[in-house]
Order: sequence, then structure tokens, then C-alpha cells
Amino acid sequence: MTRRSHSATLTIVTTAWKTPIGVLRLYGCSRGLLAIALPTEELRAVEQRLARCLAREGFRHLVFREDAAALGEAQQELAEYFASLRQQFTVPVYLCGTPFQQQVWTRIAMIPYGMTWTYREVAERSGSPAAVRAIGAALAANPVPIVVPCHRVVGARGELRGYAGGLALKQHLLAHERAVLERTSSSPAAIESLEGPV
Repeated sequence: MTRRSHSATLTIVTTAWKTPIGVLRLYGCSRGLLAIALPTEELRAVEQRLARCLAREGFRHLVFREDAAALGEAQQELAEYFASLRQQFTVPVYLCGTPFQQQVWTRIAMIPYGMTWTYREVAERSGSPAAVRAIGAALAANPVPIVVPCHRVVGARGELRGYAGGLALKQHLLAHERAVLERTSSSPAAIESLEGPV
């Protein structure tokens, strides 16, 4: 990405949206979805983290604007996910992070719906088998949870570990996906409705 001048301004649209897991706050810009704040996250901390990341990209001035319509595609896809009608997200995402973080997030997005990888598996698939702790730090910095499904990463024995939204939410998301897979495995019609027309 070309670095902007230090005076560059970026307009960020945002909206609060009620979902089955609580109120999510979405952030986006002209390039795509920037961040999702989970119900238990402190908004100020999320926005400060976003500001620091965007400053490294050259955007030193951020203008926040409430605009639900501008985030309609993200809301629609998340609604379909919670309604068991979507297993993959296609909404444009602008991932702001270090090259290593972006590499990890790209790998995380490849974890199949309803499945899990361990931190070590993520490290190995990212080409850094010894960087298990760094993988954990990158997951903690994931700006778009659910869309980039860091909830699908577990400990070596399958145990649940840290999640920005709390372990109860992590368990809920995994249980939701597994329940969908169980239903669709015995229902060809349901599988077709999830995958869409061929």
C-alpha cells in the first residue's frame, strides 16, 4: 500500500447494530469494513487501536460519521451468518495491520466453517512454526472478528483460549457453526440453500 502524507484524512462510517449475541459496532471506510467491536469490548480502546494502525498507513486525521446504510452489506452478511444462512463472508475488508498480522489473518480466514485449528497449526501454515506466541498476539489484534474467524483457533488439546469477546462468546460461535453443520450434513436441501445455486 502506498503511504499517504501525514496530513491525509480518512472518513470512517460507523453504526451500532443489535444482533443475537448483543450489540456490535461496525466501522468502515471507502475501502471496506475496518473493524467490528464485540459487545464486551470498550469502544474507546477499539477506536484508539484503529487510529494507531491507520496512522501508520499515513491517515493522521480520522472523521467518524454515523451511517448505517454505508455498512449495509456487512450487516446483511452478518445477519445471514447468525441466521445459519452464510458460511463465508464476501464483504470487502480493509485489514489494517503489520505484514505479519495480515499474513496470520489471511490464514485464519481459510479455516473451514465449524472447524478449528490450533495455534501451532496456524503458526505452521503461516510459515512461522516457532511463532506460536506471536500468532496469539496477532489474533488478539484481529480488527474484524467473526468475519476473520479467530474464534476457530484453539489450544493444543482443543481448549478455548483468549478471545476479545470472552470465552463464552467463543464457545457460542463454535457451537452455532457446528450445529449448522450437523443439520446440513443430513439435509441436501439445506446444504444447497447455504451454498447457493451452482
